[in-house]
Amino acid sequence: MKPLHSLITACLLVFLFNLPAFSEELKVNPKLDEKVKKFLYEHEYAWRDMNVPEVDGKKLYDLIIKGQYKAALEIGTSTGHSAIWIAWALSKTGGKLITIEIDEQRYNEALENFKLAGVSDFIDARLADAHELVKELTGPFDFVFCDADKGWYKKYFTDLDPKMKIGGCYVAHNVSDSVWGRGGMGTGEFRNYIKSLKSYNTGFFNEGSGLSISHKIK
Repeated sequence: MKPLHSLITACLLVFLFNLPAFSEELKVNPKLDEKVKKFLYEHEYAWRDMNVPEVDGKKLYDLIIKGQYKAALEIGTSTGHSAIWIAWALSKTGGKLITIEIDEQRYNEALENFKLAGVSDFIDARLADAHELVKELTGPFDFVFCDADKGWYKKYFTDLDPKMKIGGCYVAHNVSDSVWGRGGMGTGEFRNYIKSLKSYNTGFFNEGSGLSISHKIK
């Protein structure tokens, strides 16, 4: 049986972030939780430079916790907001994130943010061109978050599809199912393509900047 303070901490996180209750397999680290929450609170309105909004970060966290994902990849780190949410969730599932950023200034700022948030141990940050590195990565992955150059979304997906585990989740940012939504930001082709695939079940989360959420079923 887990110590009482660990169970209390788990329940508190569920209440604060409106997330599913933790299973017995998830790791609880109250000190890390406190550090990450403090960092995110203090930087709540400081994220710029193509970072995701908080509501999308919470959704990424939720998806990883619910799916118990461990092998994650992010295409497009920016300065690290989404990666912090992803890595925080992975700290509980026992996983790790590979995140790719091409801009050196954003990459270095992200590294500092990871350190301040306390999640560096759960992140393998790469300064690289994702057009090339994604093809070289062997995987397999059970969670992918794509938030890079929109015109390359379909190419990133086709490169990664063979490396995705059955049951894995592929999430793309700035993608909406609305006629007037964010599919017009250069992601409409990708949206239509992934919706047509019989090997994935795709839905959409439209509360933030738009997320397509595709689960691999075969």
